[in-house]
Amino acid sequence: MSESAPTFLTQEAFDRLQQELTQRSGPQREEIRLRIAAAREEGDLRENGGYHAAREEQGKNEARIRVLTAMLAAAVVGVPAAGDGTVGVGQVVTVRFPDGDEERFLLASREQAPHAEIDVYSPSSPLGAAVLGAAVGARVAFTLPNGRQLNVTVVSAEPLAG
Repeated sequence: MSESAPTFLTQEAFDRLQQELTQRSGPQREEIRLRIAAAREEGDLRENGGYHAAREEQGKNEARIRVLTAMLAAAVVGVPAAGDGTVGVGQVVTVRFPDGDEERFLLASREQAPHAEIDVYSPSSPLGAAVLGAAVGARVAFTLPNGRQLNVTVVSAEPLAG
């Protein structure tokens, strides 16, 4: 994730991630620190599995704290206003595939996915990047994981209902 790229988050997602950051940088960080200190007291660190596991957990926790801090600092919170007919982050997008099937998804941060009621595509995903900035009615192409190109037509782009 680029530091300058804003991340669209609903207020609910922002609050949830802020709570996670508070937990990870406070109580969870202290708990890990205490486990490392206790494992150090056991002696030889070269063969101390508890020490190495706690240090690994500490590294993962600190990495997540950095990600959350950057994401929340660059977050755009709330529901975007009705668009100008082009696809933007925070919108519910409907696309039509060549076979006539349609797919409806939210174009937003992957952090929204576990709590969203519809599929969430990141603006950096192949389909998300293809539709971002496209006008309703436009036909755009993106590359599938197998290397083939697929064209879709943007049917609609609407703000996420609060």
